[in-house]
Amino acid sequence: MSYIVDRRLNGKDKSSVNRKRFLDRYKKQIREAVSDAATERSITDLDSGETVTIPQRNISEPVFQHGEGGDRSIIHTGNKEFVTGDEVQRPESGGGGSGSGQASDSGEGDDEFMFSLSRDEYLDFLFDGLELPNLVKQHLKGTDNFRYKHAGVVSDGNPSKINIIRSMRTSLSRRMALGGSARKRLKEAKLELQLLLQEDADAEQQAKVELLEEEIKKLMDRLTRIPYLDTYDLRYNHHVKDPIPSAQAVMFCLMDVSGSMTQSMKEMAKRFYMLLYLFLERSYEKTEIVFIRHHTSAKEVDEQEFFYSREAGGTVVSSALKLMDQIITERYPVDQWNIYGAQASDGDNWNDDSPVCKKFLTEKLLPMSQYFTYVEIMPRTHQSLWDEYKLVEGTCGDQFAMQEIKSLEDIYPVFRELFQRREL
Repeated sequence: MSYIVDRRLNGKDKSSVNRKRFLDRYKKQIREAVSDAATERSITDLDSGETVTIPQRNISEPVFQHGEGGDRSIIHTGNKEFVTGDEVQRPESGGGGSGSGQASDSGEGDDEFMFSLSRDEYLDFLFDGLELPNLVKQHLKGTDNFRYKHAGVVSDGNPSKINIIRSMRTSLSRRMALGGSARKRLKEAKLELQLLLQEDADAEQQAKVELLEEEIKKLMDRLTRIPYLDTYDLRYNHHVKDPIPSAQAVMFCLMDVSGSMTQSMKEMAKRFYMLLYLFLERSYEKTEIVFIRHHTSAKEVDEQEFFYSREAGGTVVSSALKLMDQIITERYPVDQWNIYGAQASDGDNWNDDSPVCKKFLTEKLLPMSQYFTYVEIMPRTHQSLWDEYKLVEGTCGDQFAMQEIKSLEDIYPVFRELFQRREL
């Protein structure tokens, strides 16, 4: 049996293996703490580590204890008021269960266990089980990512890749081929020698015995000279570099910054987009993000302006959809890119524009998109845009999803609902 001893050093004398086991064991409690942190943090601190607190009662583990052992005879007193299976009721309030002493002003307790998550661990829990829906590997973007693929067995290679089974099989075949006739003749000669030795010895038989003994010696020397393992026998595993297809995807972030969007509503929209930005940055290497802000007109902006500009105005939502279509036509061929869109608005739109949005979305954007989401920031009643998009959801369920956000507590659950990994 083989034993593998891991002697790699862990930073700060901590066991990474035990830490991973601990995180897996208390995954539920950690997810709850991460969810709370995603709601309570500011936008700028969303991607930092987190301190998690777990009640002491939730980390207790079963243990084995030695019993008293041996044979014992015990007599238990009976009780005429109870029979087997009865449950003993709790004492009434004010009974033996209540204390009558004074509280202490000293001492320590072990009610909670606190530990810190690193940034990577925090983001792993934050985005666990999420993915971009309908992602298709349509195009090979470069050849910078490879995986080694087994490509058979060869006669030359690195000693670290030697194939022991194939080498020994080749060795056996060679020895059988080179020594087969010699072994057959050796067997026959030994049998003849045995028969001659059983007969009465005379000069002629003695001569035959000597000849057979000399022949047997030569055959054995010949077989001995056949090497057990020769360089010719060695076989090596062969591996080739196989390029990994990269899923090219682009995410369009469309945010309403019109005057009807209050500052608190814009903050909720920005928090949603920050989660989306971190998710894409964390999970997908070949994904580009296009930021679009709109009021009466739409404009492509950079990350800094998207999250921190205070521009405002009227509302024409279709301007953002048309700009998205224009950018796709100019920079992102549909046959090479997976197109995604995420739109956030309060739904307050120019009435004549909402039907235009629905038509443009169903006829232009959705046919060339993998997935499009609409999030309505609504501390008030739904507006016309919600009603029009409801009709889209009924006909394009796999490609389109919509949710509403009423408070900060809704942002992270809504985000997980929109990008939850779906079973095929």
